[in-house]
Amino acid sequence: MNRLIKYLFVASCLPLLSACKEEGIDVEDIYIPSGYALSAGTSTIFTRSSFAYDTDADWVSGVYGTRFNQGDKLYDDVRTSSNATGGGLGPVYAGYSCGSCHRNAGRTKPTLWSEGGSGSYGFSSMLVYISRKNGAFFQDYGRVLHDQAIYGVKPEGKLKVEYVSRQFSFPDGETYELCKPEYTITEWYADSIKPEDMFCTVRIPLRHVGMGQMMALDPTEIEALAAKSNYPEYGISGRCNYITERGVRSLGLSGNKAQHADLTVELGFSSDMGVTNSRYPEEICEGQAQVNQGSMMGLSYAQLDISTADMENVDLYMQSLGVPARRNVNDAQVIKGEQKFYEAKCHLCHVTTLHTKARGTTLLNGTQLPWLGGQTIHPYSDYLLHDMGSEIMGVGLNDNYVSGLARGNEWRTTPLWGIGLQETVNGHTYFLHDGRARNLTEAIMWHGGEGEASKNLFKNMSKEDRAALLAFLNSL
Repeated sequence: MNRLIKYLFVASCLPLLSACKEEGIDVEDIYIPSGYALSAGTSTIFTRSSFAYDTDADWVSGVYGTRFNQGDKLYDDVRTSSNATGGGLGPVYAGYSCGSCHRNAGRTKPTLWSEGGSGSYGFSSMLVYISRKNGAFFQDYGRVLHDQAIYGVKPEGKLKVEYVSRQFSFPDGETYELCKPEYTITEWYADSIKPEDMFCTVRIPLRHVGMGQMMALDPTEIEALAAKSNYPEYGISGRCNYITERGVRSLGLSGNKAQHADLTVELGFSSDMGVTNSRYPEEICEGQAQVNQGSMMGLSYAQLDISTADMENVDLYMQSLGVPARRNVNDAQVIKGEQKFYEAKCHLCHVTTLHTKARGTTLLNGTQLPWLGGQTIHPYSDYLLHDMGSEIMGVGLNDNYVSGLARGNEWRTTPLWGIGLQETVNGHTYFLHDGRARNLTEAIMWHGGEGEASKNLFKNMSKEDRAALLAFLNSL
């Protein structure tokens, strides 16, 4: 079946090449090998609905299909504060399930813009990181400020955000706006921390698109990219993040700063939901007053809240999700936009083509997924760290938060596959690590540092060319 799909797609490229000639575009200058609609090889799916991120790949069947469904259920099911029913939520938490932050395996709409932070009611769908200015954590809080809590327990604090906006203009007169967030913490459960004594940075959820392919990447290819991704004429030089976890030093791939070597399923259950497990058996608020509050309510912290087998099913679910195929590949504006993507040198960081290891991936409890191996994929990322600058509006994208080898101004190149379906899946177009960009234009114009050259090339395009580039991004 997959060979047939590939054959049909190659055939469909013929009208695309004809359209290029009609538009006066030199086909040899586009650098688009046939097959780019098959974003993830055998894991490519052709769903465009709100479940485009939340559909299993075609190779998932049999016992793997059963486990996929079990992992999907665990991913979405609301945890409760009752240990008797295996809930284990809290006492404090940031999310009540994986799906609460990653709705349909995407990015749940955060309350940053709608409620100015954590908000007075409901759920905020974001992570708030706080640290001392020397990088150490506060003893009473840890690395994440948990703004949610079970009944009878006080959250660690609430986030408030205000945006400082500034108008800019493209050379052709079209205007755009950039809004810089300014964060403050209120309602501290313990002693208040002075703003001048801490760094605060916010993360909205990542899209869980292509997680299996990311974990199956050939690390030698990523390291080779780092060795050669030096383009001094554009100020670009990516580098790897290396992480030591469980005593093993590995290439970091996962997270906004490539600060993890795996999908952090166990860490997510622990840090985000307060669900203890074999890797993180202690409550996240161990030693804080919340533990005593929970004990007085009759909660027991003696047993683990989730088994390793169940967590591996969640890991399997995430790695077995399909990746949406590109759309509108024959559209003349999209074809033109792809050319502009290359002309703006976006591809030097958002690398179009990578490959997975021959044997695929190994899940957290040892299960093998060989179907992810030996694939040619198109994530539009090099998975490397790049300096994203610190000069736009005085701060830029430097959040002063160090992760592994990544400095505050360094971020992993965001994979772009599936990005054009985010509004369909999750009902919003907030981008960048903290959702400050309300659309793709703002996301591009926030690029600084190593992204400065591409930003300026985009900025100096005509309005029609900029629109074409955006149309191409929305086709991914």
